[in-house]
Amino acid sequence: MGRTWAHAALEVKSRFLIDLRVGPRTLETTVALVTSVGVCCLGFLKYPLLLVDDHAPYRSAILQVFGQIKYRRRRRRHGRKCHPGLKLPLGLLVGIVKKVRDESGNLLKVSRKAFAGTVKQIEAQIRKLGIGTRINTSHLERLNGTLRGQQARLARRTQNGSRRTDLLEKCIHIWRDLYNWVRIHGSLQGQTPAMALGLADHVWSVVEYVCDPVHVSDLQRQEWLEQRNGVSESALDVYERKKALPTS
Repeated sequence: MGRTWAHAALEVKSRFLIDLRVGPRTLETTVALVTSVGVCCLGFLKYPLLLVDDHAPYRSAILQVFGQIKYRRRRRRHGRKCHPGLKLPLGLLVGIVKKVRDESGNLLKVSRKAFAGTVKQIEAQIRKLGIGTRINTSHLERLNGTLRGQQARLARRTQNGSRRTDLLEKCIHIWRDLYNWVRIHGSLQGQTPAMALGLADHVWSVVEYVCDPVHVSDLQRQEWLEQRNGVSESALDVYERKKALPTS
């Protein structure tokens, strides 16, 4: 695949695959992935628990999607107000897993730290959700192994690699839907991720998935696009746009 990567966002407790996005490891792709998580939280959770690896753009993407306006203190009592910035909101918990490797790529150690909240708060929430005891991305690593095992295009050494990103994206999007709605997960006691999340009341068949009407109007697609754009736009950009123009 060259420089194209498959980026995944997983709701760990139900194993529901929120988004599976194809693209380079850039800030733009990372923002799109975090935006998908933010859209899913609308109306349900104010701030989720995020467990990510040490990919550098995650910090900027999380700050852009979930950040709030921060007003810096003036150095003096009088004068102009300082230009506002962004800060992480109270209640948001973000844990980072960093894998340290040698020159040959062999794993030496795994370090864990907090980007939002404290390590103690994050690990207490992890134990409360029943998804482990420490900051980890093991469930997502397991998902990546399943994806590579079932998609020959993503195998590490294969002659079936994709040369077109659009075809690869369509292929793994179909796999994502089958994983969520059709495939029974071994850790969910005979349920699919969609059933565990309350989106389905039975295991879908492949025929049922193919025949399900999924087409929506252009107006609905435009509404979804505006919703995504609203989530991905930082609070600082909204502030700058709505700031009143000076009058004479």
